[in-house]
Amino acid sequence: MKLYKHTDGKCNASGRNIKLLREAAGLSQEQLAGKLQLAGLNLNQKAISRIETGDRVVPDFELIFFSEIFNVPVCKLLNTEQC
Repeated sequence: MKLYKHTDGKCNASGRNIKLLREAAGLSQEQLAGKLQLAGLNLNQKAISRIETGDRVVPDFELIFFSEIFNVPVCKLLNTEQC
């Protein structure tokens, strides 16, 4: 499978916003991973780090978990104008 990168060379468009939301919530990467695991998404701290740095793809179903944890619409994670 060919991996297409976002315009800035990152593997996702949401990592920066996930990091900003995590920091605003006062959560460590480990704490965020724990919240996601309790919600049913099995990610560890390393995966969160790779998402935030843009080194890991974030599938659409994972965005739903992040949006629920942070209580924001998915479009806020993607930084779109349609939100």
